[in-house]
Amino acid sequence: MNIKVWIGAFRLRTLPLALSCIGMGGFLAASQQAFRWDIFLLCVFTTIFLQILSNLANDYGDSINGVDHAGRKGPSRAVQSGAISPEKMRSALFLFVALCLVSGLWLLWIAFGFNWNAFLFFFGLGLLSILAAIAYTVGKKPYGYAGLGDVSVLIFFGVVGVMGSAYLFTQEIIPIQFLPALSCGFFSMGVLNVNNIRDIESDQQAGKFSIPVRIGRENAIRYHWFLLLGGIVSACVFTAITYQSPWQLLFLLTVPFFLKNGFSVQQKSASELDPYLKQLALSTLLFVLLFGTGLVLGA
Repeated sequence: MNIKVWIGAFRLRTLPLALSCIGMGGFLAASQQAFRWDIFLLCVFTTIFLQILSNLANDYGDSINGVDHAGRKGPSRAVQSGAISPEKMRSALFLFVALCLVSGLWLLWIAFGFNWNAFLFFFGLGLLSILAAIAYTVGKKPYGYAGLGDVSVLIFFGVVGVMGSAYLFTQEIIPIQFLPALSCGFFSMGVLNVNNIRDIESDQQAGKFSIPVRIGRENAIRYHWFLLLGGIVSACVFTAITYQSPWQLLFLLTVPFFLKNGFSVQQKSASELDPYLKQLALSTLLFVLLFGTGLVLGA
């Protein structure tokens, strides 16, 4: 077994984005003096397993369905290149489904104990998350090929990821926290949008109708600006409503990074866009760290 090939297939550069929503939930809980390290670490492990599952399923599904091919602008994938066989990739999918379930059930037990209503509700959300990770590109009718990936990202990287993780600590829903959840969701959608703008030509050839394929590059760039600015505005509105200290403005230091991403996506050719997926993912993680730090210091 070639460890380097598998690590490449895990797409570790996507993990900062996946951890951003969990981090935001943890910071929101910490601002209410409800943070717990055991819950947070289990959230991290469960999220990492789920993100790797999604990445492996994407590699497998896109290769089987012909979306990953020689004309694609992005880096080659493990199944497409023959580095990992479809059979071995399917086995890896089953392994990571099991890891998600074990870690997730342990997390729910630590968070809720015998509160079966909450336990079963979040267990259902966990199963939906696993199904969403796989069904994005795997199956007879992958929803990602119908342009529904953005909706899924907003739900699972935004609302469920942030509000759900915060609830594990506090066991209450605070409506105003939907605003930072939207920030994480919009920025995560932006990463997907950069990926889809890069792959417009190859996706068209393979019959994958992402939003950029449907609306064209120029409108996809306008959509990208909407996502970036929407994330910033959501954070600003939350801060204005809950303002107590100048520390809460720390996140504004990340605004230039998002603007740089928007202008780069607007100006660069498809073959030059790949680095800006990582740049936006890291910018999102930095945003969460500064937003959360300011929130806790200002509480």
